[in-house]
Amino acid sequence: MDIAFKHISSPVAYCALSVKVGTRDEEVTLNGIAHFTEHMIFKGTTSRSANNVNNFLEKLGGELNAYTTKEDTVVYATVLKEDLPKAIELLSDLAFNSTFPQKELVKEREIILEEISSYKDTPSELIFDDFEEHIFGKHPLAKPILGTPASVKRIGVEEIRQFASRYYKTSNMSLAIVADIPEEKGIKLVDRYFCPAGDDLNEDTKNTGVFEVKEFEQRVKVVPKKTHQSHCVIGSTAYTLYRDERLPLALLTNILGGPALNSILNRVLREKYGLAYTVDATYTPYHDTGLFTIYFGTDKSNVERCQELVDGELSALMQKELSPYQLKAAKKQLLGQLAISMDNAESQCLSMGKSLLVYGKVESIEIIREKIEKITATQLNEVAKEILSPEKRYTLIYK
Repeated sequence: MDIAFKHISSPVAYCALSVKVGTRDEEVTLNGIAHFTEHMIFKGTTSRSANNVNNFLEKLGGELNAYTTKEDTVVYATVLKEDLPKAIELLSDLAFNSTFPQKELVKEREIILEEISSYKDTPSELIFDDFEEHIFGKHPLAKPILGTPASVKRIGVEEIRQFASRYYKTSNMSLAIVADIPEEKGIKLVDRYFCPAGDDLNEDTKNTGVFEVKEFEQRVKVVPKKTHQSHCVIGSTAYTLYRDERLPLALLTNILGGPALNSILNRVLREKYGLAYTVDATYTPYHDTGLFTIYFGTDKSNVERCQELVDGELSALMQKELSPYQLKAAKKQLLGQLAISMDNAESQCLSMGKSLLVYGKVESIEIIREKIEKITATQLNEVAKEILSPEKRYTLIYK
């Protein structure tokens, strides 16, 4: 089991258990089981009731939470540093000793079905599921994380037990700790609670699929929706987690539609023309592909105008390199965002766990800074031509 530790001077400690299993590892008929399993590990263990699991850290003033992605499941805790041993023991208990009681499963299934219904009532989120389903085609990444009502209803206790038994193994996990304790103590805690024998993961069980670039019959698809606002996602497949171009694309994405209001698309669509309240760009790399998207919500009468403006900015990035001043400013902004993120201990803990799962190591902020500083305007231009080209882009509109 890979372990990452970072010392901080704080009375609060953080620990995150990351499991390399997500939506892409599910059978099609059991879509949503990774997310369902994440819910069910909180419903009781061989030594704790569901109520005891939920209250164990809260009565100490701590917090316990979890989430599921297309490729990972993460369970994490925040406690006072003196209670860190209790938090790590609890994470171990949830991972290896959950009992998945039938009574709790029936209740949790209804909660997840309500979660799916709530999601369907939020077009700004639902459109991404529809977009990914279309762009990834038959690849496992096309499946929604929550599953469908039909698939969730098929999932029973035995299916969840088999799923957890297959993937919840130390050989398929990493654990990150950010705390004001000696590193040796942290390692001893992990060794004490995460050392079950004979748990090698059979890679044949991994439902990875083979990603193939899809040829679109139509580049723009419009779906009628009874909503006050139109929603639009424009995007393409992108670089994997292991491509050197990953960092230049992350920088380019931040320039286009990052969280700051001075991003290109925010300046144009929102500040200059007042056409959209929300507009952003995101890049998500996976093991065998990646996804680049631009999203905006606007009045139905403004969709075409927004598309024209987005096309214009993408074309500009493909046709002309950034000036030295623009490049320096873009790097400075990304480095600032990175530094602020790294100052958040919980965010840093989760990032460390992810890095361990993917790369088997955690790079220091100094190394990441050096890589960002080495990015050239020519590299950004080449990435823009490859990822943003009209031939690669697909557009989905709710209108």
